[in-house]
Amino acid sequence: MLKKLLFPNKYKLVGWCILVPSTILGIILIISDFEVMALNARVFSFFSDEIFGQSHFFTFIDTNVTNTLVGIMFILGALLVGFSSEKREDEFIEKLRMTSLLWAVFVNYILLLVSFLFIYGTAFLNVMIYNMFTVLIIFIARFNYILYQNRKSVDYEEHH
Repeated sequence: MLKKLLFPNKYKLVGWCILVPSTILGIILIISDFEVMALNARVFSFFSDEIFGQSHFFTFIDTNVTNTLVGIMFILGALLVGFSSEKREDEFIEKLRMTSLLWAVFVNYILLLVSFLFIYGTAFLNVMIYNMFTVLIIFIARFNYILYQNRKSVDYEEHH
C-alpha cells in the first residue's frame, strides 16, 4: 500500500476516539432493538420506499437518523484507525497492512458465503447490514494483533 494513500499518524488517535464510542453506541442500539435513542430529522433522500406505500425519488423524508449517525461515526473512525500510518512506516508494516487487508476480505466473504448457506429471513438482512462493517473490523483486529505480537517478540529479544 502506498504511503501516499495513508492518513498521517496523528489521525489514528482521532480515529480511536471516534471508533470506540460509536462501537459502544452501535452495540447498545443492537441490544435495545434500536429503541434506546431516537434522533428524528428531516433528511434528503435519493430513494425511499415505504413498506406498504410507494417509492419516492429525490425527496425529503422524516426519519430516525440515529443508526445513520452511528454508522457514519463507526466508518470514519475505522477508516482513520485502519489507514493512518504508523510512527515508523517501513516495508514490514506495509506488507502487514496489505496481507491483513487481503486476509480481512477473504474472511469476510467466507463468512458471507456461510451466511448465504445457513441464515434465512430477516436474520439474513441483519447479517447483510453487519457485513458492511466486518471488513474494517477484521482488518483492524488482525493488523493490530500481528503488530502487537511482532512488537512483543522484538521487545522480548531485546531484553533477553
